[in-house]
Amino acid sequence: MTDQQMKQIREFRLKGVGYKAIASVTGLSRDIVRNYCKTNGLDGHSEVVPLNLQEKMKQGISCMNCGKDINQPSTGRRKKFCTGECRRTYWLNHTQQIQRKETAFYHKSCVYCDDEFKVYGNKNRKYCSHECYIRDRFWREEEGRAPYVGPSISEE
Repeated sequence: MTDQQMKQIREFRLKGVGYKAIASVTGLSRDIVRNYCKTNGLDGHSEVVPLNLQEKMKQGISCMNCGKDINQPSTGRRKKFCTGECRRTYWLNHTQQIQRKETAFYHKSCVYCDDEFKVYGNKNRKYCSHECYIRDRFWREEEGRAPYVGPSISEE
């Protein structure tokens, strides 16, 4: 079974599709699909699977991204994700759920191109993009501007 087939089985099962239908789409036998679903907690009546998984995610039993069971620590903060990769993937796909404070947004002007830009959490940022930084730092002589002078280090 390939990773693509495993992904397809998970997607279809979470949508409430039955074993036979998934088997015909993926080209696997019904038994292989059923065994995969059993080992990954996707077994049961097809309409109930998405509801059960969502309930497990709310209770902190399953990963919020992939739905795998999480071993919770005995002390400390409860985990929401099984791995760091799952956490990053989830927040990349759910950026609208990130709670950001309005006071942490800063309006700046780019040192190189003078464009206005908005930055979150870094009030010392000087450039609107990496491209502007590279051009300002390394292409000064080609553009006929004064050589770059780095930040001065004060001696004590």
